[in-house]
Amino acid sequence: MADTPRTSARTAAPSTLRDRTRQAMRAEVSAVAFRLFAEQGFDKTTVDQIAAEAGLSRATFFRYFGTKDDVVLGHLEDVGRDIAARFAERPADERPWDSLRRAFDVVTEINADEPEKALAFVRMMSDTPSLKARHWEKQQAWQDLLVPEVSRRLGTDPAAAGDPRARALVASALACADAAMEAWTACDGTTPFAVLIDRAMDALTA
Repeated sequence: MADTPRTSARTAAPSTLRDRTRQAMRAEVSAVAFRLFAEQGFDKTTVDQIAAEAGLSRATFFRYFGTKDDVVLGHLEDVGRDIAARFAERPADERPWDSLRRAFDVVTEINADEPEKALAFVRMMSDTPSLKARHWEKQQAWQDLLVPEVSRRLGTDPAAAGDPRARALVASALACADAAMEAWTACDGTTPFAVLIDRAMDALTA
């Protein structure tokens, strides 16, 4: 599952001027990078090109992004925390599966805000093996955030390695979200992502 980079929806402590300046610069560099990716492809776009177009040195680029991949996927850590926080906010007596669906509203809201940008982003990622691999790694981190929350909802010990239920629920929900994302791009966004993820997750409870 993927979504476009944007500011995290989580409530955060007031940022400093330095933080805001850094965020603004990261956003500016990201905009330049995504324009170049759209024009010539991710693999053919170099860090030097991005830095030059953004008016930065190569060294300055790496002050804001660890790798070229991070320009595309760096925001997913925040998205994962947002999803886990949204799950934790759901009613304690709600089925964990239903709470997971509502937690994914974090992604449906982002995609609904900028559908064309989101579609282009997902297509680029699907066409770039290195990005697909990094995205999978990010999703494993999402699982690690969600599994303890689901375990608590089930009334089990999050550290109980012998109980597979929480991880099975989370992995299944993420697989449904990925299937919905594939369908969304295949239909060029004509069917809303929210509808498709509902269909995918409902299929496992039918």
